[in-house]
Amino acid sequence: MVSDMKTLPKQDILKKYNFNETDDWNLEEQRQYFSNCKDIDIQKVNYRPFEYRFTFYPLDSISKIIPRGDSRKGLMQHFRSGENLGLLTCRQQSTFDFQHVFVSRLISDMCSISLQTKETGYVFPLYLYPESSQQQSLDESSDRKPNLNPDLVKEIAAKLGLTFVAEKQSDDTTFAPIDLLDYIYAVLHSPRYRETYKEFLKIDFPRVPYPEKENFWQRVKLGGELRQLHLLESPLLENSQLKTTYPASGDNLVSRKIHKSDYEITGENSGRLWINDRQYFDNVPQTAWEFYIGGYQPAQKWLKDRNGRTLNREDILHYRKIIQALSETERLMQEIEL
Repeated sequence: MVSDMKTLPKQDILKKYNFNETDDWNLEEQRQYFSNCKDIDIQKVNYRPFEYRFTFYPLDSISKIIPRGDSRKGLMQHFRSGENLGLLTCRQQSTFDFQHVFVSRLISDMCSISLQTKETGYVFPLYLYPESSQQQSLDESSDRKPNLNPDLVKEIAAKLGLTFVAEKQSDDTTFAPIDLLDYIYAVLHSPRYRETYKEFLKIDFPRVPYPEKENFWQRVKLGGELRQLHLLESPLLENSQLKTTYPASGDNLVSRKIHKSDYEITGENSGRLWINDRQYFDNVPQTAWEFYIGGYQPAQKWLKDRNGRTLNREDILHYRKIIQALSETERLMQEIEL
């Protein structure tokens, strides 16, 4: 795309990428911003749950390329300036009950949680980096600051009888921003919480109860396990741990459109998912197949989006990890008591 913007005639670009100019976006005016593309300007992004894409995202000119880009630049720079985590959620729900929460280390698409009306995604970075920093080295990472209200943190520290530290330490007398994120992540995945506050969760951002000393670390542990699963970083997702298999040889072409009929129950609470007339993923738990994150069923959507494509080894492994992550998420949700 960057190469095309530099070299192709205007009409060829408009035809190839199937878009029209607007009052905010004139093609000839934009070419200059693509001419000095650097490697760091090509960013991996969180597009949908467990779905990653790449985009052209130059911080120094993003407000010129994307209408209203200034506000997005102010947020997304915190994912380009150094290591970070973002809590993804929606302000309200229009179609589903609350299941609208995810986590990412990447710049995230505004529809990464849902495409439904009113269910725009919001990103809450765990850390904030200095605005002047374009790309910090590891030894500069101490400049980042927790994106937390200091007064609330003091109140939580007093309740827990612990000392708050800006970076995680291996010390049972302290807690860090990642611990609060994991606690929140566990609460937002609690079935009892979702049911109890169902009506409130439809109309505003989720509100989280203050942690209690007696169960704080248990929820931190469960939330941390969920976070690792959703980032596909959990030890439960190592190849030797994966329960879903892909046993039949063939061309790996996804020739089916992945309807419900392509999922065939073969055992107790598990089934076989056909991608073409010869090949299938086996031992796919029904809970994983039907599981929702926001407005999406990731086990179905990921394959639907690949209709007509040939899966490579990395794709097959990635999909097996998705199934395991969804299955383990369902299990851990039942362990969270509120």
